[in-house]
Amino acid sequence: MTKSSVALHNLRGFTILLVVAFHSSLAYLASNPAVQTAFNAPPYAWKAVPIIDNARWIGFDLYCASQYVFLMQFMFMLSGLFVWPSLVRKGGAAFLKNRMLRLGVPFLLGVYVLMPLAHYPVYRLSASDTSWSAFWAQWMALPFWPSGQLWFLWCLLALNVAAVALYRVAPHMIEQLGRLSSIGKQHPIRYFAALLAVSAIAFMPLSMAFRPWDWTQVGPFAFQSSYVLLYPVYFFAGVGIGASGLDTGLFATSGKLPDRWLFWVASAFVGFVLWIIPTALGRDATSAALPGLQLFAAAGFVISSTTACFALAATFLHRMTTPSRILSMLSENAYGIYVLHYLFVVWLQYLLLDLPLFAVIKFAVVFSGALFMSWAAMFAGSRALLAIGLRRTSAARPSGSNSRTVSLPYPGRPS
Repeated sequence: MTKSSVALHNLRGFTILLVVAFHSSLAYLASNPAVQTAFNAPPYAWKAVPIIDNARWIGFDLYCASQYVFLMQFMFMLSGLFVWPSLVRKGGAAFLKNRMLRLGVPFLLGVYVLMPLAHYPVYRLSASDTSWSAFWAQWMALPFWPSGQLWFLWCLLALNVAAVALYRVAPHMIEQLGRLSSIGKQHPIRYFAALLAVSAIAFMPLSMAFRPWDWTQVGPFAFQSSYVLLYPVYFFAGVGIGASGLDTGLFATSGKLPDRWLFWVASAFVGFVLWIIPTALGRDATSAALPGLQLFAAAGFVISSTTACFALAATFLHRMTTPSRILSMLSENAYGIYVLHYLFVVWLQYLLLDLPLFAVIKFAVVFSGALFMSWAAMFAGSRALLAIGLRRTSAARPSGSNSRTVSLPYPGRPS
């Protein structure tokens, strides 16, 4: 692996830590309502914050706010990096089949199996009849099918389908994005300005029509209303960076982006301040009528989001170019951890509700427990698949064959 590949491999492992930490801290936000809302009462606030604990710490509010402005955009960007090389290597049909199996099947299984299990403790908090049958009746009566964090999978699948369509009808568009990334290797400010401008066009008009916490949901398919155009911008930015080559584009360790990592970190801090101040003022009813406040908040969001993505990438491309055993393990298991961790987070938060512990301690238990149990569940599942594969291989092996290996698909491996 090249230095750029190693840095991005480490970055992928670090990103899944940010995701698990984000969900693990939601129960302990100082800004949470005083009491848990009923499971069957609109607007179903538990979709965003499933468990509300009396232990609070404002530090978690700041952490979640800092992740909210960029984390999902960055994940879409990272997800796009290997799309174009894989498309060119496999062709559209084989690539799409792989994406359906890798994203579509886990989305369906997760939504229809994991999500009811994950939200059962939420129902128990306000129910008089806590039986599974009573929960299932209320679950089926909901006007939507909760998808939790798995909304990311169907959105990513849709964007992969769009990439295949471009590959078939207009491959030159991706090649142009690749050339922009190549220019960004030596002139990252130019790339930043282009991404910032396109992000503003995609986000700011919708931010005037929808609140940041507004979601649109049809059945199990959910997305954030004001972000519907922003996520494709970052995904195809990632596709373009991958199309140019990791060592010849914006994310090359030999480029200018990692050289100025401290500048990007400072810019991300300034961008966050530009967003958080008008956003905080906008939550105050006496300040909500200030002219242009919503516009300033939207502009600050775009600046904060773009600078934070550049800062995180630049830092790892500069500082994390050697293999890390822990981050490598997390990177290889990142996809499975993402799919599974929400179930363990919600249950651990529920089980800790009545314990007289500080919010930071509860968070540490939930975070470490969910991370370990997600990894353990993946390990157990991999062992089970391996045992099944070995049995089938043994049954199908001709007598006298010495073959002892079996190749199994792995959800964390880039394709």
